[in-house]
Amino acid sequence: MTTSRKLLTSVHDTAISELEPSDAELDAIDAEMPLILAEVELLDARIAALDRLPTELDSRRVRRAQHRVLTTRRHLANRATVAPEVA
Repeated sequence: MTTSRKLLTSVHDTAISELEPSDAELDAIDAEMPLILAEVELLDARIAALDRLPTELDSRRVRRAQHRVLTTRRHLANRATVAPEVA
């Protein structure tokens, strides 16, 4: 492999690795995944209610989804305020 090709390959590999999330970023996404899923469920419930005249079942579904989002946010906030023990 020529020197210029090695350099180009090295630059390309570095650029690709900078685009990928770090382990810390992936851990943060994993920690917030329950909230993301709860918000998607809320969005689905709201879209379903927009599609037609909302029934009592649609209203309950939206309220349950809102409650799940709030509960998940509270859980994540409480987990963030608890300081990990240092050994």
